[in-house]
Amino acid sequence: MNLKEAKKKVLEGLELQEVNSGVYFGEWMKVQGKDVVESICPADGHVLGSVAQGTEEDYEKVMIAAEDAYKVWSRVPAPRRGEIIREIGSELFKNKELLGLLITLEVGKTVTEGAGEIQEAIDIANFCVGLSRQLYGLTIASERPEHRLMEQWHPLGTIGVITSFNFPAAVWAWNALIAAAVGNVTVWKPSSSALLTAVAVSHIANRVVKRNGLPPIFLLSCGSGRTVGNLLVNDKRAALISFTGSTATGRRVGEQTAARFGKSILELGGNNCAVVTPDADIDLAVKGVAFGAMATAGQRCTSTRRVLIHSSIYDNFVSRLQKVYGSVNIGNPMNPHTVVGPLVDAGAVEDFKSTVAKAQKQGGRILHGGLLFSVEGCKDGCYVSPTMIEMEKQDGIVLEETFAPILYVMKYESIDDAIATHNAVPQGLSSAIFSNNIRETEYFISAAGSDCGIVNVNTSSAGAEIGGAFGGEKETGGGRESGSDSWKYYARRQTVTINYGKDIPLSQGVEFPV
Repeated sequence: MNLKEAKKKVLEGLELQEVNSGVYFGEWMKVQGKDVVESICPADGHVLGSVAQGTEEDYEKVMIAAEDAYKVWSRVPAPRRGEIIREIGSELFKNKELLGLLITLEVGKTVTEGAGEIQEAIDIANFCVGLSRQLYGLTIASERPEHRLMEQWHPLGTIGVITSFNFPAAVWAWNALIAAAVGNVTVWKPSSSALLTAVAVSHIANRVVKRNGLPPIFLLSCGSGRTVGNLLVNDKRAALISFTGSTATGRRVGEQTAARFGKSILELGGNNCAVVTPDADIDLAVKGVAFGAMATAGQRCTSTRRVLIHSSIYDNFVSRLQKVYGSVNIGNPMNPHTVVGPLVDAGAVEDFKSTVAKAQKQGGRILHGGLLFSVEGCKDGCYVSPTMIEMEKQDGIVLEETFAPILYVMKYESIDDAIATHNAVPQGLSSAIFSNNIRETEYFISAAGSDCGIVNVNTSSAGAEIGGAFGGEKETGGGRESGSDSWKYYARRQTVTINYGKDIPLSQGVEFPV
């Protein structure tokens, strides 16, 4: 299937229009007279469609609808909420191929990665079915006679979800579906680079909600960060803001949300590192580093951006990695043999070029790539060559995150030196070590080792299963999404004391002689 055929199949199959409404508050906003944003396919530069943007008045309709819906949804028994989320997962499964292709067309992921992202959203829906019956609290032994002490969890209300382009469906599902299982409603402000995906997913989710006779649970508010984004972040009606994006923007989101005593989950920059030790399985390590650095064209927050290789195996490892880099297929993401597709837009290409130039000025030596890439039949596509740059020291540009397939290659002499270098960046999202030495691997995952929120042993820094909590430390922002007990971020804890006796004994031996 070529790009033209894929576009026709996706737009017709998902019932997307030439101009789509970008605001849903129980009904879809009329598009007449609204500003629109075009969705550009980064594979060939052609327009896929456009999405009408909401105004401040439209945003207000969304927030009012969210408050009204919460009063109904929060009273629905949690297991019943789980059943409705299961139905959403089933609808996503029915549309998995089309939605995956849409992601490929809109943000440039390969076909397998696009389908994998929708599968992640389906997995989250399945996770929520079980979660809806496991929103456990604790019963705590009371020091007072004839008293019971316990904890319970209640939904927060309206959750604001601001997503990035690189996982336009999965990150929404992490937040919106888990928040819904807890009893919240969500207002989604998607990236302007992935608006059609947001519209298509919202249509599917809300069709399920509507046929169950419920008010809108998953609301959509497309608009610029300056308007809708700022309104949502500063709105006291949004009890929690979950933001995925750059560290610079996330810092502002965190400050503004905290200033009004709101809660936030911040998933920001990653400068992820892999350590390859002399005891590594070299075949495994080469594949793990290559995937981590090149998957999604280096546009994952968990992408491997630095690799530290022990000096005793450095030349051999680098030589083998260069061969892999030289053999991968770069090009049209619709081609099933493509490993590296396009960057998301022309701005990302400029960032790539600027970063390579800065690295060279700072002493970097290009081992592979560093160039733009031309793809037959896609002359306006945003393609670059996956790039390896050898650096003698870690400073300057190496401390920054660039959303592109750029891997900085460095030597180390001891595991202590490797860990010190690994941790000496502002970000703290994902990390990896390749070693069959149990002492090294245990050291790396200990409190004295990696300072990241995610640590991997003998597997890539990129990618994560939905069962584990996802998130990072330091300038990655903090907070957790997806599995484990991340659901608690979308709830408020309530401590309950019940006195079933006929007196009021006080704790800590305090007496009140009345």
